[in-house]
Amino acid sequence: MMITAADEGFNQALLRQAFGCFPSGVTAFCGMTDGKPEGMAASSFTSVSIDPALVSVCVANTSSTWPKLAILPTLGLSVLSSGHGTVARSLAAKGVDRFANVDWAEAKSGAVFVHGATLWLECTQFKTVDAGDHYIVVLEIQALLMNPDIAPMVFHRSAFHEIARSA
Repeated sequence: MMITAADEGFNQALLRQAFGCFPSGVTAFCGMTDGKPEGMAASSFTSVSIDPALVSVCVANTSSTWPKLAILPTLGLSVLSSGHGTVARSLAAKGVDRFANVDWAEAKSGAVFVHGATLWLECTQFKTVDAGDHYIVVLEIQALLMNPDIAPMVFHRSAFHEIARSA
């Protein structure tokens, strides 16, 4: 069945359903605060620019984690792999130790990365843009480590999926 905005209007449920039609990767966005890892999962990640090397992540302006990360000089962004469903759920949970069951590493800069990710980006903040109920956080890549043989996780229609490899 086709649903249009004219039929339903632009309510939150309709927009979430509409945005869920577009598959996206899932990232862990993390750093060290007071000697312990802090971070969150984000599926609103995209490349922005080659020169300078920029990426972006969108963060809800109601997030209690973002203010802790926003003051850090360096952040780690891990593109999660197909086996990281429990990691993504843990990093999205509220009121728990998000890193209790996450295998992670800290860089000398304080950036935190998830083991087994397909890509690690060590970033500094470039710009933050206020955009409705979210912030668009633009990050400048300072270093990267990639493993293109590891398939990324995909978030589509409110669920995690694996990418089928072609023969």
